[in-house]
Amino acid sequence: MPCHDEPSRPLEDHAMPFDDLLAADRIVMLMDPIDRNTVLDAAARLLAGDPGGLTQAIAEGLRARERAASTAIGRGVALPHCRDNAFAGARGAFLRLAYPVDFGAGDGEPVDLVFAMCAPEDETGEHLHTLAKLAERFSDAQLREDLREATEMRAIRDALLSTSRGDIWNIATA
Repeated sequence: MPCHDEPSRPLEDHAMPFDDLLAADRIVMLMDPIDRNTVLDAAARLLAGDPGGLTQAIAEGLRARERAASTAIGRGVALPHCRDNAFAGARGAFLRLAYPVDFGAGDGEPVDLVFAMCAPEDETGEHLHTLAKLAERFSDAQLREDLREATEMRAIRDALLSTSRGDIWNIATA
């Protein structure tokens, strides 16, 4: 669902390194008990990088997608996402929740690991490919454990952004 209008541009084939999708300043731990909409609002603020109208548009896009069908993929992980032409490429944010939230997961497990994403309207293939790669990466039990056991932001950022994980975060697009 569009959140913001901008002229469309041609889809290009390229490889997107994970650190282009997720910057360290868009990784947070939320320590207070919250509900799903509050998680989506926090994700929208991180994705937008500003408190203005773009944040609201992205939050509405994330909520609309969540109403259509849960973005929980099981094992306590959700991948909320929307489409918006505010950015030249896909943009991600990671939130680790101290108190798991019900996202309506098929396995019934509440969510404590949230990777939110906003991708341009005209990059449907890249958007879907990136979501598939994220789902694959978060199926890694060791990654989930590392993220859950981390007590400091540095450890969470290291788990997500470390090059020592080798190819795990290479999100090449076709």
